[in-house]
Amino acid sequence: MGRLSTHVLDTAHGCPAAGMKVTLQRVADDGGAQTVREVVLNADGRNPDGPLLDATAMARGRWRLLFEAAPYFRARGVELPEPPFVDVVQLDFGIADPAGHYHVPLLVSPWSWSTYRGS
Repeated sequence: MGRLSTHVLDTAHGCPAAGMKVTLQRVADDGGAQTVREVVLNADGRNPDGPLLDATAMARGRWRLLFEAAPYFRARGVELPEPPFVDVVQLDFGIADPAGHYHVPLLVSPWSWSTYRGS
């Protein structure tokens, strides 16, 4: 049963990125993007409503996650330069198998970020 999920960890503070805004977009062949949903992460750094896409919404194609890192860190009281080094993390990825589980974790600080396809 296909689904898309995410989990964000704040590596600067050693905790989940509670309160971070995340936007999921579908990317068209011409490069344009349509917002599918926007969420604010819960205390565990996850979408409080479960998967970003469930089995009925999963579709093959190009997708984008936008993680609002700089606003999150500013809300935590971190002084950032203007413009911030890491602002909005834009992660473009593909779903090849709509029946698969795509988990997209993000490890983020004001100075770096990394991701991988999780399980």
